[in-house]
Amino acid sequence: MDVKIEQSWKDALQGEFDKEYFASLVRFLHAEKAGGKTIYPPGSLIFKAFDLTPLPQVKAVILGQDPYHGPGQAMGLSFSVPEGIKAPPSLKNIFKEIGSDLGVAMSGSTDLTPWARQGVLMLNSILTVEAGIAASHDRIGWQQFTDAVIRCISERREGVVFLLWGRYARSKKELIDCSRHHVLEAAHPSPLAGGAFFGCRHFSRTNAILESEGLEPIDWRL
Repeated sequence: MDVKIEQSWKDALQGEFDKEYFASLVRFLHAEKAGGKTIYPPGSLIFKAFDLTPLPQVKAVILGQDPYHGPGQAMGLSFSVPEGIKAPPSLKNIFKEIGSDLGVAMSGSTDLTPWARQGVLMLNSILTVEAGIAASHDRIGWQQFTDAVIRCISERREGVVFLLWGRYARSKKELIDCSRHHVLEAAHPSPLAGGAFFGCRHFSRTNAILESEGLEPIDWRL
């Protein structure tokens, strides 16, 4: 199957695109749209995380679960929303932790594209959602695809920092070769976690690891 995605990812993942589960996934999305359902994000943004962060440039991975399901929120990057859209609670808590961890004031920008351009793959485990229904596409095959993405990074790269927040993300640790990569685990930034995310210092810790690998640290300021 010919999928419009950044070339390094296309080359690495072509075996997944050629599998029946992926063809079934695409048929499902086409049928839902044909039936009048609204799917987020728009088709052109489904693979935006990959387009902004080619495989050879991946330095860190922030794993989310599924896209925001409100109007105008989902943009193909985990936790990110476009400029002009109110920051969801989890994103607000991420910014609070950055502020306390790094001692920087965030500008209020909600678009995490600058992180992606620096090598942070903002990956959701599920890449689409029906409008207004959280986790509505959790059984259509996306996890099989994104699990393959995580394995691909684990096998083809070295020294990547994986930030796994919450029980769901932490369950993906088994896909990562921890002898080749760095895994940071914390509670989810959602307010439902009761503030357990605060104090994880994952942003300074990520930069310390990258510098120890001889790589440029991430400028987390927005």
